[in-house]
Amino acid sequence: MRNNHYTLEDFNFNLPPELIAQHPAEKRDASRLFVLDRINNSYTHTEFSHLPSFLRKGDVFVLNDAKVISARIPCRRSSGGTIELLLTRQIDSKRWIAITNRTKRLRSGEKVYPVHNNSIEFLTRAKLDDGIEVESNRILDDAMLSSIGQIALPPYIKRDTTEIDRERYQTVYARESGAVAAPTAGLHFTNELFEMIRMMGVRTVFITLHVSWGTFQPVRVHEIKDHRMHSEIYALSQETAATINTARKNSQRIIAVGTTSLRVLESTYMEGLNLPGEGETQIFIYPPRKILSADCLITNFHTPHSTLLMLVAAFAGYNTIMSAYREAIQQKYRFFSYGDAMLIV
Repeated sequence: MRNNHYTLEDFNFNLPPELIAQHPAEKRDASRLFVLDRINNSYTHTEFSHLPSFLRKGDVFVLNDAKVISARIPCRRSSGGTIELLLTRQIDSKRWIAITNRTKRLRSGEKVYPVHNNSIEFLTRAKLDDGIEVESNRILDDAMLSSIGQIALPPYIKRDTTEIDRERYQTVYARESGAVAAPTAGLHFTNELFEMIRMMGVRTVFITLHVSWGTFQPVRVHEIKDHRMHSEIYALSQETAATINTARKNSQRIIAVGTTSLRVLESTYMEGLNLPGEGETQIFIYPPRKILSADCLITNFHTPHSTLLMLVAAFAGYNTIMSAYREAIQQKYRFFSYGDAMLIV
């Protein structure tokens, strides 16, 4: 760690398996909230419903409005065998990158058919480093995907998807379809909590980052700088950029809700301003990088060796965040997508 040089093992920690949340909290805002004050190096343990106590008039919440699609699709092969197709990223209206439990057995040019609608077909076009490219014979909108597939829960949730997950593995403000995984920091918000926040004079603006399955990919190289980051599609509107830039100019706090929102803010930040636009980002944020685009961060607790843990360590400081994680484990916070939340101020 000397000379600000971090390797993969610096981002390892022992997490008791029972702290990996398998189900959401009974109510969204009933999850616990760990408040980390970087200036005073102090902790506050409370509930997410008490979030307004830590906000100020003029704060700006930056939320990712990506909507999770039903990307896990059971299919039949022409031979009669079955496979599971997981759409990990959309290329265009009909082409997708996918992974499957039978990738090695699939041939280029082979067709597979969803179990729940055999009028739809997926044609295997090419094998790629991060999966296979498939093309559907129809445009698959939200309703169609919901009829043939399920929400793809993260790999560390060891149970089948239920109807509850269709609602709870989705933020209440989700509107831009295309994400395979949820921007999980936003799962704690309710419409009632938003109303309370707005009455305080806190503003909410939206960006979009379509979270890909790559978000669950751990870093496997010793030198983290050699890690190849996954690419994700983002959009930052002129209206949102103007609100953020004006708030920053007026010394009002920019609060990124989730690592996905922070990735967009850092990807579009240049010389004190966030520049509007659409594109793809492969930004990899890790210490000792200094975060300049946001003042506070709301996030869940992340997996060892993950790019998400590295991002929050860059935001809060390596020693600060690793000490906070030890505290969270001692206090038995629930970890990962359906787990509890952290507010870093």
